[in-house]
Amino acid sequence: MTAWYAWSNGALVLALIGYIVACATFSWSVTGRQWHKSQPQVRQARIGVFGFRITLVALASHLVYFALRWIANGFIPVSNFFEFIAFLAMMIAVAFVLLFLVYRHVLLGIFVTPISMILLAYAMVFPWEAQPLVPSLQSVWLYIHVTTAATGEAFFAVAFAAGLMYLLRMRALHPQVAKRKRWGIECMLVAVLIVVGFIMSAFIFRLSGYEATFVPIPRQVVAEGERSQAPADGDTIVYAMPPLAAPYGYTVAQMDGFWGITQPLTTTPSWMHGVQAGRKWNTVLWSVSSGLLLYGLLRLLVRQPLSLAIGRRLEVLDLQQVDEISYRAIAIGFPIFTLGALIFAMIWAQIAWNRFWGWDPKEVWALITWLFYSAYLHVRLRKGWEGERSAWLAVVGFVVVMFTLVGVNLVIAGLHSYAGV
Repeated sequence: MTAWYAWSNGALVLALIGYIVACATFSWSVTGRQWHKSQPQVRQARIGVFGFRITLVALASHLVYFALRWIANGFIPVSNFFEFIAFLAMMIAVAFVLLFLVYRHVLLGIFVTPISMILLAYAMVFPWEAQPLVPSLQSVWLYIHVTTAATGEAFFAVAFAAGLMYLLRMRALHPQVAKRKRWGIECMLVAVLIVVGFIMSAFIFRLSGYEATFVPIPRQVVAEGERSQAPADGDTIVYAMPPLAAPYGYTVAQMDGFWGITQPLTTTPSWMHGVQAGRKWNTVLWSVSSGLLLYGLLRLLVRQPLSLAIGRRLEVLDLQQVDEISYRAIAIGFPIFTLGALIFAMIWAQIAWNRFWGWDPKEVWALITWLFYSAYLHVRLRKGWEGERSAWLAVVGFVVVMFTLVGVNLVIAGLHSYAGV
């Protein structure tokens, strides 16, 4: 079995490399004017098709990982956070390939392949080791529920990419639009860079083997009025990133130096409860600071708002077709998501916990996601919301999806928090 895991892990790394190369190739189709003297449409078509072929190779390697991991596990590999996010990244690539074959829209690859790339890199931050299944996971309905829900979310991701493309192009076509709209699009790009910054930081420190360990301050040392907030004796917290904020009520037991810093810069606020509150807050600080640093560097490089710089590179974008792709992606993903995230999930919950609904945070946010996309389809079909308003809904909807997938698992405690995080 060890050999199967080794081969599957190697295939996954090759898939990530393939997505990176495909993303760079799609980007070249827009930015490589100085190297290619043909018209923009011809250049994008030729280089874009080459990028699509690289995406197919990356997807094939991703599928090989999935098959080998399935053989090694003995069950479909979606049972922990690493496996699920890797599967979601694969299904986003599948959704892109299917929609590309229908619409032949090269520019879509510039925005979709980075999503697969970022999610796959994010999955790799978590432990790759296979884990024994807890009793509640030993059900075929789990696999049906997870795979169909992720497939629906994959089409939502494509809709997000198309919606973001639409907004960026509109920003370039109408540079004097209302300030709130300009800042809204720019803030969306900042949010994406914050995610990228977190992944880059996590990768760098994981590869370097960074570690900082904290142990509780003895309760008798804590002030009388704060003892109720003090951690229980014996709890130990390990950071995989340099501690910008140490956990409240803890002291450093061991800490690797970083850029001359040998002590935490600050302490996690006392009102943030939970043993892992400090580590989560430290992750947020690293994500925001690294994301803002990336944004600042890119702004210095392009010397204008990023949304305007990117939108101007999309000069041959067919806005009507992009709007259609966004709508069709949601129209395909919504019924699949409904089956997976609600109906099949309820069947599994009844089998696992003897109740089909329990107001668990993940269940609540899955319902919120479903209601949001229900509203999208309603206003699109009945109220005629097309174009810019539809694009904003597609973008915000995927933000809700990502909070349901990541925020709930990593921030809010619940029955779904066991999944290998």
